[in-house]
Amino acid sequence: MDIAAYMAEVGQQARAAATGVARSTTAVRNQALLATADALDAAREELALANGKDLQRGRENGLDAAMLDRLELTPQRIDTMIEGLRQVASLPDPIGAITDMAYRPSGIQVGKMRVPLGVIGIIYESRPNVTVEAASLCLKSGNATILRGGSESIHSNQAIARCLSEGLAKAGLPENAVQVIKTTDRAAVGELITMPEYVDVIVPRGGKGLIERISRDARVPVIKHLDGVCHVYIDSHADPEKALNVAINAKTHRYGTCNTMETLLVDAEIAEDILPMLAQAFVEKGVELRGCEQTRAIVEGVNEATEADWEAEYLAPVLAVRVVDGLEGAIAHINRYSSQHTDSIITENYTRARRFITEVDSSSVMVNASTRFADGFEYGLGAEIGISTDKIHARGPVGLEGLTSQKYVVFGDGHIRT
Repeated sequence: MDIAAYMAEVGQQARAAATGVARSTTAVRNQALLATADALDAAREELALANGKDLQRGRENGLDAAMLDRLELTPQRIDTMIEGLRQVASLPDPIGAITDMAYRPSGIQVGKMRVPLGVIGIIYESRPNVTVEAASLCLKSGNATILRGGSESIHSNQAIARCLSEGLAKAGLPENAVQVIKTTDRAAVGELITMPEYVDVIVPRGGKGLIERISRDARVPVIKHLDGVCHVYIDSHADPEKALNVAINAKTHRYGTCNTMETLLVDAEIAEDILPMLAQAFVEKGVELRGCEQTRAIVEGVNEATEADWEAEYLAPVLAVRVVDGLEGAIAHINRYSSQHTDSIITENYTRARRFITEVDSSSVMVNASTRFADGFEYGLGAEIGISTDKIHARGPVGLEGLTSQKYVVFGDGHIRT
């Protein structure tokens, strides 16, 4: 296959389809989503057979148990994909909404209209259900999309793609509005991220290596986050019970997510009182603690933290702990080591809370809440395409609105500028 020619054709088809999707009505896009849900339901046997091929090849290639689990399409996961499509169809449509309308002294009215981005390229690994999640969000927000899943899930993704095509056709939308790349050749990724004439934005979902490569090589704007180095700071004005509950939840609710706490900061004023309780709770949960010199002086059995620990995203039952010199020290540490994902303060002092949320430069900043809440569903977005730690366009969980832009609209009645 001539990869460059193939990807150019995909890009041209996506650009042409984007026009049709953008001018479609909410009802038509919802019809496509619901028809896709029905197609998936009817294709359970085909999906299982395709997924079985991927699983068999994965075992032959030595994929570990965790990777195989992410790859598997169980009946329950197919149910979840179907329910996800129906949920996205029920979400409010952001496209066409006009806000901030105001009369100017000249008599014209000026406002902003929400519009699709155009063509969104999404690059992801292993989990085939992402194909449905990504396609549904892009379609609902009026965009065409090009999806490049992991090579390990090629058969599953192509089976899902056939259901998506069926749903689009039943709604009368261009079938090229959603295209799943048919080759596992990595050169396809290189082409996709360097086609600004066809692709408006790239969203990478996967490991740090993938996202670093996309960010380095792309000639198309990228919505991404590299790491989830999230902090919880326990202030000297914290309620101890709240602090204990939030810190334990932020670390142990799930270890392998980007919004899991990786570093715990404790105000020196209360460290001797609260650290032993926290340490005991974490040890009971099987969490390895790596602490600064002051932490290790207060709690026995804590391993020594190195400079690398303050920058680490463990995604495992390991936690870095540091005693800091009050709010000033906490903010300085976070702004030095944070990946600008999610950081939280536990305090009953309103003034300190206000200063924390003002001075901590992250996409989500919290007061008396677990970092695990940094999620599109929890924020009321209904669903998300991912988390962005960028500062331009979209920041934090990226839902439907994050896949749109705004343009100015002006209403006059024969007005001329004098």
